[in-house]
Amino acid sequence: MFVPCGDSVPDLAGFTFLMPAVSVGNVGQLAIDLIISTLNMCKIGYFYTDCLVPMVGNNPYATAEENSTELSINAEVYSLPSKKLVALQLRSIFIKYKSKPFCEKLLSWVKSSNCAKVIVLSSSHSYHRNDLQLRSTPFRYLLTPFLQKTVQNKIKSLNWEEMEKSPCIPEIDDSEFCIRIPGGGITKILYDEGYSVMTPQHLPCSGKCQVHGDYSLAVVFLLRFFDLFSVL
Repeated sequence: MFVPCGDSVPDLAGFTFLMPAVSVGNVGQLAIDLIISTLNMCKIGYFYTDCLVPMVGNNPYATAEENSTELSINAEVYSLPSKKLVALQLRSIFIKYKSKPFCEKLLSWVKSSNCAKVIVLSSSHSYHRNDLQLRSTPFRYLLTPFLQKTVQNKIKSLNWEEMEKSPCIPEIDDSEFCIRIPGGGITKILYDEGYSVMTPQHLPCSGKCQVHGDYSLAVVFLLRFFDLFSVL
């Protein structure tokens, strides 16, 4: 699945693996773009997969004429060894019924690479928030059981809000409660598979369609929390 740019496979043992969910407003993807461009991360490879809609385009991080003609595809991997950070950028949507196989293959690769932890940047529809959520910060996080044991106390000191459970079937009084992330794309699949998730829920949406606008504040908001989380 992973194809390195060079002749050898890079050593990612102990790295923090960062990736977006293709979710409402593309907030996770925009945040990854900002991280890659700001830190000047180097491309180390790509994912060869039939799970994403094919796409090709110009180098989005070109800084000079020499690299402006380089091509980019739908799933590329960037690295910053000095910070032990590796990032996957997804640039197209999933083909129907292919999202779960992609997550399974990705998880297998992450395990074989011996990455220390995985962080997923995602987003969710705001109109699913309840009254309590409307009166609090729009940011939520989810931790896997292993991370809960190691960083839960530190996160509590930051006064972050953990993602609440909600009825599995909305508007049904006796419905069981579970984690729901409407508009979050593959976020729930990744969480069930063992990833940690960070998601803002303040994207402007209507009941029928998403209202597209300026998501720059949402991206900066999400990155501020990621910056705090990455040092825990």
